[in-house]
Amino acid sequence: MTTPRMNIVLYEPEMPQNTGNIGRTCAATNTRLHLIEPLGFKLNEKAIRRAGLDYWDRLDVTTYCDFQDFLDRNPGAKLYMATTKAPKMYTEATYEPDCYLMFGKESAGIPEELLVEYQEACVRIPMWGEIRSLNLSNSVAIMLYEALRQNGFPELEPKGQLHRLQWHS
Repeated sequence: MTTPRMNIVLYEPEMPQNTGNIGRTCAATNTRLHLIEPLGFKLNEKAIRRAGLDYWDRLDVTTYCDFQDFLDRNPGAKLYMATTKAPKMYTEATYEPDCYLMFGKESAGIPEELLVEYQEACVRIPMWGEIRSLNLSNSVAIMLYEALRQNGFPELEPKGQLHRLQWHS
């Protein structure tokens, strides 16, 4: 039996640097990355690899031609959709160890038609004042680490080792 893993879903991401950063976070947390096309870049683009450093080859990434293809290939996926418009905060959700955290494209977010259809799955990260949104890779990190925290940081090893010195006992 395989250990459940978190999943990040990017709906039509536009910026390779964001996706590269998100890929690096996914590699560091053993999280799967799902990309729903169209993408605003090519997966072999230098900018995405630079942002993901040398971790991109360790990443479990799947692409889909559209949202319906994603649903068809992930039946029963427990979705949480990040949107600035949701009444419920991301900390009010209870995340399953194999849930799917979905984020929209940088310029427009997740289409409102999907938000209305999945209203109970919508969550937001609170922000001050007239700020429209956070950077996509920051939003992913915030929500992913909350979901991982709720599940006891499964299989994530505390490092605790300094490079040259040692911690005092």
